[in-house]
Amino acid sequence: MFNIYKYYLVNIEQSHEKKQFWGISMTGIKLGFAPTRRSIFSAGDALKYRNRTADRLKEQGIDFVDITDVNGEGLLYDDPGLEKITEKFKREKVDGLFIPHCNFGTEYECARLAKALNVPVLLWGPLDERPDENGVRLRDTQCGLFATGKVLRRFNVPFTYMTNCRLSDPVFERGLRDFLAVCNVVKTFRHTRILQIAPRPFDFWSTMCNEGELLEKFNIQLSPIPMTELTETVKAVKKEGTEVAGVISHIREIFTVKITDEQVENVAALKVAMEHLVKKYGCNAAAIQCWNALQTELGIMPCAANSLMNEEGIPVVCETDIHGAITALLAEAAGMGTDRSFFADWTIRHPDIQNGELLQHCGPWPVSVAGEKPVLTYPLAFNNPGALTAEAKHGPVSLCRFDGDNGEYQLLLGHAKGVDGPKCMGTYLWIEVENIKRLEAKIVYGPYIHHCVGIHKDIVPVLYEACRYIGVKPDFYDPEEEEQVQAYLRGE
Repeated sequence: MFNIYKYYLVNIEQSHEKKQFWGISMTGIKLGFAPTRRSIFSAGDALKYRNRTADRLKEQGIDFVDITDVNGEGLLYDDPGLEKITEKFKREKVDGLFIPHCNFGTEYECARLAKALNVPVLLWGPLDERPDENGVRLRDTQCGLFATGKVLRRFNVPFTYMTNCRLSDPVFERGLRDFLAVCNVVKTFRHTRILQIAPRPFDFWSTMCNEGELLEKFNIQLSPIPMTELTETVKAVKKEGTEVAGVISHIREIFTVKITDEQVENVAALKVAMEHLVKKYGCNAAAIQCWNALQTELGIMPCAANSLMNEEGIPVVCETDIHGAITALLAEAAGMGTDRSFFADWTIRHPDIQNGELLQHCGPWPVSVAGEKPVLTYPLAFNNPGALTAEAKHGPVSLCRFDGDNGEYQLLLGHAKGVDGPKCMGTYLWIEVENIKRLEAKIVYGPYIHHCVGIHKDIVPVLYEACRYIGVKPDFYDPEEEEQVQAYLRGE
């Protein structure tokens, strides 16, 4: 038995002491900063905490849009200010809304602003001081937060609550960083377009998806192309030669190559071709029919080319698994792009560890996931070259899967840890979970399949919170873990 979540919390405390948090870069996420007050409480104290909060955001390097040009206080409290703030935040295209309650706050203005923007909302207020010697209270921040929460619910606005705390408390920094990652997940999910390279393999009925429903429910778009468009693009980039030559050199540097020069050239050309097509159709991920038409056309498996794309932060998943591509995008967005994810099969139980399992695929995992230098060779079940063999790094991992049945979509979430096990082919990692039988039943009963996405980072709290905003139900394969995640998000 193990407690992966305890491991995570210890590392959070250590990273705070080092003034770091997961090594996250906040580039690309912009917050609308809308501190609020109410007239019957101290305006002076509200202004003081407005300024202190803005200073803390600057210290943390967070990109935010201030409202000091809206009124002399830079605070939200009336309709004229609301109109100007709404217009400014829309013009600046903020990705999230942060509403510090600098005193009690004006709950209906907060709700109106949140409703108009339709972005993730962070509700928070600085901890109130001791009443003075005459019993006077200046802010009543906590009471105002209760009121705003109620009005946001009346407006059907989902929101994230960061516990009432001091600006200097570690939970303040932690909560903000988590919220920015949530904003990144929501932004990615709402702007997803996946390059679908050929239809799914006939035998893989499990990877079928409802393209129209994904568009209608989530604005997730597919860009389907035939296999011939891919192979024609491969021929074109081979003829041009320059980009392919650079990739060949890179392949020989990062892999131990055990295939022919011609086959290496085809791997490199396939990578360049997929990159061109992703850009051509404005996509942020791809799903490829990896067998068997591709082998007839090019004589290789696409695994190593997928690996190269995955390493560059453009997820490419196997067997035209559209839901798998969505999962990979969510995982990497939750990690703020600092770690690469890996697309895996749940395959067999560990022969020696009771709650162990093998995560494996033919060889598409990015090289940064590997615990050894990958070998570019032949896969386990096919006669064509182009796959990698390497065991992944051990240590804590998060596992997830976006999937749906009959119009209902869920996100499977949980933790595991890498463990020792028998040598395998392809890219692989033996893992241990809390209860493999419970996990096994969860996958069989669905709406999941034999595919998942892993990442060497704890992204579970972020994905859990992001589900508030994307219309997907979070689903833990270890139900005891849900309470641990909720406690973490409460700041405990």
